[in-house]
Amino acid sequence: MKGRTIRIYLAEGVATGLLTAEVINWTGKVIVAPRAQLPDLAKREEVKRSGIYILTGEDPNNPTKEQVYIGESDNVFSRLYQHNKDATKEFWSRTIVIVSKDENLTKSHVRYLESRLIQLATFAHRATLTNSTNPEATPLPESDRADMEYFLEQIQILLPALGFTFVLPTPTVAIQEASVVSSTNTQPKSPTFNISISGTYADAQELDGEFVVFKGATTRKIDTPSLGRTYVELRKRLKEEGKLVDSDQDGVWIFTEDIAFQSPTAAASVVAGSQVNGRISWKVKGTQQTYGDWQDSQIEKTNIVAEPDEEPVALEPGH
Repeated sequence: MKGRTIRIYLAEGVATGLLTAEVINWTGKVIVAPRAQLPDLAKREEVKRSGIYILTGEDPNNPTKEQVYIGESDNVFSRLYQHNKDATKEFWSRTIVIVSKDENLTKSHVRYLESRLIQLATFAHRATLTNSTNPEATPLPESDRADMEYFLEQIQILLPALGFTFVLPTPTVAIQEASVVSSTNTQPKSPTFNISISGTYADAQELDGEFVVFKGATTRKIDTPSLGRTYVELRKRLKEEGKLVDSDQDGVWIFTEDIAFQSPTAAASVVAGSQVNGRISWKVKGTQQTYGDWQDSQIEKTNIVAEPDEEPVALEPGH
């Protein structure tokens, strides 16, 4: 994938306040603000145009996931004002507004984008989507549809860069002689790693910054006392979502699909049902090389050699 330049402007000089973000040479603009700053958002002319808005916050029933609502309007702020009085939007803590700088987004365009964003968020399974329905994408002329798909691609680049991952596709794994290729990057990322702990077995690969455990991996049903609370909750959620199901082996669940984790340690701990150092436990398949050693070897291939510490300078007496 070609590189992108993103310009972020902190309107108040603080990262937690209102900000705007743009991809260079893109006609779109993203505005992010805490819900508490709706009065400040109301002062901006951009939010009174046709556009997409997204309400995000912590899922009260699952603190490991975001809760998200996606909508569109001819006047985005008027719709935000209405939602601010809605008791069902109590989860809402941050607001995302997506508009066009050249004001060329029509009602048909934003309806198309709304439908496609809901589809992407539903498919990604990274957040709890609170939309009760998914409206059909508005029919558009072929050229407009192509423009909106390009517009959507930029949104998918910007939102994760701003910390919102709900439309980020789950990495697609393709085994190719100890390498992995994603739909967005054709360069090999990592060999296949495997782990075998307490009767469980799993294969995995690193892809686009995430550690993906393959479908068919097994994990213990019982959590050991050492397992961190976050991983206990994660295992529980995977079971509730049907991503872990009973296997033919007693006391063991099996993964029903590829699952992306934020780190090798998170993946190893969920598989083992106990707190595990993933940098040591995952090994390149068919070898004894650990994930940590493999990563170090990749760094060494860049020919960057750390400078040795300087020797302390001996001072003459009296200095």
